[in-house]
Formats: sequence, C-alpha cells, structure tokens
Amino acid sequence: MSIEISETIKVIVEMAAMMDPEDDYNTIVEAEEKVKASRAQREKELEEIHTNLKALSKTLEAAKQSAKRPKSVPSAETHAATVNELDNSKLSLAKSISDAENMLASQEAELAALKEECQNLEHYDPANEHEKDLDGTALRLKIYRGMGFDIAMDDRNQASNILVRSQTGDVHLIPLNNDQSQAEYTRQLWNLAVS
Repeated sequence: MSIEISETIKVIVEMAAMMDPEDDYNTIVEAEEKVKASRAQREKELEEIHTNLKALSKTLEAAKQSAKRPKSVPSAETHAATVNELDNSKLSLAKSISDAENMLASQEAELAALKEECQNLEHYDPANEHEKDLDGTALRLKIYRGMGFDIAMDDRNQASNILVRSQTGDVHLIPLNNDQSQAEYTRQLWNLAVS
C-alpha cells in the first residue's frame, strides 16, 4: 500500500508542476473577454437587424398602401362592367356603321341605275320603239300560228285561251290564266303541240 501512496504522491507532484495558476487565470480572463466581445458583436448585429426590420416594415406598409386601389379608381367588378358595356356599345356602333355603309352602297347603286335609266329615257324615241314592237308582234304571231299555236279571244275581245294544234291534228284549248309556273305551262304547251 505504501507503493500506491507513493505513486499517488508522485502523480500529484507531477500534476502540481503542470498546474500554473497564472496561466489558468490568463485563460479565464481571455475567455471572459471573448464572451464580452461576442456578446457586444451579437448586440450590434441585433441592433442592425432591428433597424433593417423597421426599414423593411416601412417599405412593406408603403407597398401595401400603393397596392390598394385608390378610391377614385372603380372596383374590379365596376371596371369589368364598364368594359363590357363599352364593348357592347362598340359592337352596336360597328353594326350601325356597317348597316349605314350597306344602305349607302345600295342607294349609290340605285342612283347609278336611275341615272342610266334617265339617260336611256333622254335618248328614247317612243314612236320608233312602237313601230319595232308592232312589226315584231305581228311577225311573232305569224310564227306561232305556223307552229300550231293561236290565241282565242273572249266576248270583250281579250285574249283568254290558247289553241294548240298537235301534229296529229287534234286541237286543245288551254286557258291563259293558269296557276302553273311559267316553265310548267310552257312544257305543257309544247307537249300538246308535239303529240
């Protein structure tokens, strides 16, 4: 046991030689200074962050205010309704303009036709035209009679029926006032003529 005690004493002496209270004191003072410097640095950073936070809060408030719709500007719904109303008005005006342009074009065409008719009437000779019509009518009547068509007159000396002589020699009486279309009426007359 005495060996153990002597060994313990030896370890204590060696440890005492290794321990230097002045060195420990300097280490503690250094650590305290570092803690104070670190605390001062953190407080300074915290102050800067707080200052930045205040500036950013002011910027945020200003942005919120500028993002709000001013009272003089209509709401989104009112604006959309106004835009729709203006679009409808625009379409209505465009239709009115188109209708007016169409009417103008129609009236211009009518005016051109009336001017042309006026010129034709200025150069028109009724006596000469009447002569042409009389000669043409008589000639046409002669041709129609030769083909087997003749006009029958009523009591008032008005044309009332058409007499059709077929190739077989039969005579058919067809009334002039027929409800058929002109094409069907003509087809009927020719069918009777060639039968």
